[in-house]
Amino acid sequence: MVSQSVHVASRCTVFPDQKSALGELKLSVSDLPMLSCHYIQKGCLFTRPVVPVSEVVSVLKRGLSLTLSRFPPLAGRLVTDSDGYVYVSCDDGGVDFVHADGCYFWVRDLLGSVDGDLPEAVKGFFAFDGMVSYQGHFRPIMAVQVTELADGVFIGCSVNHAVVDGTSFWNFFNTFAEMSRGVRRISRAPDFSRDSVLVSPAVLKLPAGGPKVTFSVDSPVREKIFRFSSESILKLKAKVNNQKWEIEDGVDAAEVMGKFSNDAHKFSDEKKTPLPWLRTAVSNQPNSAEISSFQSLSALLWRGITRARKLSPSKKTTFRMAVNFRHRLKPNLDPLYFGNAIQSIPTYASAGEVLSHDLRWCAEQLNKAVAAHGNATVRKLVEEWERDPRCFPLGNFDGAMITMGSSPRFPMYDNDFGWGRPVAVRSGRANKFDGKISAFPGREAGGSVDLEVVLAPETMAGLELDPEFMQYVSGYY
Repeated sequence: MVSQSVHVASRCTVFPDQKSALGELKLSVSDLPMLSCHYIQKGCLFTRPVVPVSEVVSVLKRGLSLTLSRFPPLAGRLVTDSDGYVYVSCDDGGVDFVHADGCYFWVRDLLGSVDGDLPEAVKGFFAFDGMVSYQGHFRPIMAVQVTELADGVFIGCSVNHAVVDGTSFWNFFNTFAEMSRGVRRISRAPDFSRDSVLVSPAVLKLPAGGPKVTFSVDSPVREKIFRFSSESILKLKAKVNNQKWEIEDGVDAAEVMGKFSNDAHKFSDEKKTPLPWLRTAVSNQPNSAEISSFQSLSALLWRGITRARKLSPSKKTTFRMAVNFRHRLKPNLDPLYFGNAIQSIPTYASAGEVLSHDLRWCAEQLNKAVAAHGNATVRKLVEEWERDPRCFPLGNFDGAMITMGSSPRFPMYDNDFGWGRPVAVRSGRANKFDGKISAFPGREAGGSVDLEVVLAPETMAGLELDPEFMQYVSGYY
């Protein structure tokens, strides 16, 4: 349902420009648990193109049609056979395409509000609001909404979470941009193979009418994007790793990040911005394991939210991180394997432990959990699910959970539909609850990170006043 603040100018179905030869793709052990999740809702905000929006809409429809031929499952439907197995039928059923009028909104209106909270208007820029992925049996697997603004355009996609994860989503979105821009040979072709341990004989038994989301969609929350510059991230990582930084000149943050990080970020020369504060790291603990910048940031968030929640010291807290296991499973999945290839890694500690130990201790707990998540652990979790097939329990069930999703490694700004890179990345209402965090790359690249934080109002107020957390925050969106 489109928000009342946005007027639907037109709606149609876009079909692939070529018939699919892919047939059916069986949902995997990693896909099936997502049937109870909302559709993924992500999109990009752009300044206004120089051509009329009517022409832009036509170009996007054509680009989408071409892209669907390269991603046939997105134009299909879910089907369940007589044995209970769920498939994506690549039957060229098409996707919803909505052109919406939001001309009373300006780009600046979507970048933030006076208090830094994300504007509610953004939620109206996505179709299929509140739709659960199981509904892909009866509705399109994807919808694209193009919202015309006073001085810009927002392109929002709602995609079935049982069909794609973040890696697959952004590969589609960036290919969509390529096709719309006139590129006809895609640079990152998806891999549709289904020959791994993920394809299982286990059957997920679902209630009549399908599963429901496992969290309350009506609980009040505040939503804010905290910005962390590359300099701030490096300072935090140095703090966690007990490193000393000496000021020099002539080297930039991205170069330092690439040298001393084990995050495997890749920085091209055109993305590097020289900074006057160049620092060279010298560790006081040369034999200790280096904590990554993202684990350092997660530890900072874990402590800040735990403190803001004012939990009893004995209360067990949980920090969950969604991890891509394409490269962890042996043999490896293709980096562009299409589907879900993610597992949730929980790290547990009492509130007292989180707050009485230092930042490095918290980061070490996260580091150990991620380091241990190799091929054996991936396969073990697959076997555990096969013994007890179930949907993924998404939510904050005991008031002490944090769930980290998305990734600052996703190429969210590496798309150009023909009139420049995005100004910002935004998400809809989908899968949001107290404690849900999504990590985005910062627009300025170089290792900067934006954290989309969703918290109960009183917890957000406490986090905003937390000196340890806020000293690293570079600003709001």
